[in-house]
Amino acid sequence: MTMNGTPITIVGNLTDDPELRFTPSGAAVAKFSVAVNRRQFDRQANEWKEAGTDFHRVSVWRDLAEHVAGTLTKGMRVIVVGELRQHSWTDEKTNEKRSAWEVTANSCGPDLTFATATVTKTTRTNGSAPGDDAWSTASRTRPAVPAGAGAPANGQPQGGYSDEPPF
Repeated sequence: MTMNGTPITIVGNLTDDPELRFTPSGAAVAKFSVAVNRRQFDRQANEWKEAGTDFHRVSVWRDLAEHVAGTLTKGMRVIVVGELRQHSWTDEKTNEKRSAWEVTANSCGPDLTFATATVTKTTRTNGSAPGDDAWSTASRTRPAVPAGAGAPANGQPQGGYSDEPPF
């Protein structure tokens, strides 16, 4: 697997149920947000204290997207391993430069520190690597794909970034 972003692992709680959509070529993509509570040790009080919360936007692709959407729900504590990437664009209304950080997950699942899970193995389909973000053109239903048709020749989903926030 080729890394295109900064490797990152986050552990936190889902702020909402993952939202599953499908690109025009039929590739599944799910997006969700993970809240990570930061803590630091106060030596004077000899105790841990809350130091704020970070929110991370996460996208997952293909089989992993469908598994995440069918398994994880709001409030669950999860572990996400992936790549941190910064997306930049120009706001069409204000003409200002904007940027946002997002994690593209390679692996994701429940954190079993405070929970248990039952695992069901699935058969693998086309698990090729994710490409450009096609969230802006994705629908909530899987499109009909003619027999023998698949992803575009370059294996990348179609579409691009928009000023529309994913959440």
